Amino acid sequence: MKIICIIPARMESSRFPGKPLYKINGIPMIERVYHNVKKNLLLSEVVVATCNKKIFDHINLVGGKAVMTSKKHKRASDRCYEALIKIEKRNKTKYQIMVMVQGDEPMVDPDMINEAVKPMLKEKKIQIVNLMSKINSQQEFQDPNTIKVLTDKNSNAIYFSRSTIPFGKFTKKNKSKKQVCIIPFRRDFLKKYNELKPTNLEKVESIDMLRVIENGHDVKMIDTKYYSHAVDTKKDALKVSKLLKK
Repeated sequence: MKIICIIPARMESSRFPGKPLYKINGIPMIERVYHNVKKNLLLSEVVVATCNKKIFDHINLVGGKAVMTSKKHKRASDRCYEALIKIEKRNKTKYQIMVMVQGDEPMVDPDMINEAVKPMLKEKKIQIVNLMSKINSQQEFQDPNTIKVLTDKNSNAIYFSRSTIPFGKFTKKNKSKKQVCIIPFRRDFLKKYNELKPTNLEKVESIDMLRVIENGHDVKMIDTKYYSHAVDTKKDALKVSKLLKK
């Protein structure tokens, strides 16, 4: 089975402009993500998808692979689909699974991709997987940059939100967890996702996965044993810098 990882990245983040090339402990964030992901042995290919020539040029400079995509995309998943089609044409091959790893996950461990992909290799009915992990503090629980997720008894997502869900204060008994953006799609399901119109809740929350749920599809959630902290702000970057030094 051919599995490709695509890392979407753009410079125009409203919360942290230019963050893909922001240096964390001397290494630009997107470079750090790329080289971490490249260590995974399940992957046939790793490519950065971007609409910015600065990112494209930097990845090529450090020996990586990148593809230019449209600036019109509002969702990372849509950017990844465009990139996938271009890569398949360039490589004259098709990939059965596309793993999206967000370019703002500099703490990504290569084994996290195994955690996310293995359920799909075991069960053909699983079309998409998200990793999730514990929320560790009231501050993280209330942070709108932390995407919270609730699951049913089968570990399928019920809802994703930037708000505090379920209602109430953060406690150890609170069942809310946070989304970790290591997300494998089966190729045909990614195509189907791309053909669906953006949904109301997706636009309100600015969360890709709500398009899947609102159209009646399951998002399988898997706990990761690794701790990861996404970078949405410069404050996050400073926190990650300290964590990586440890």
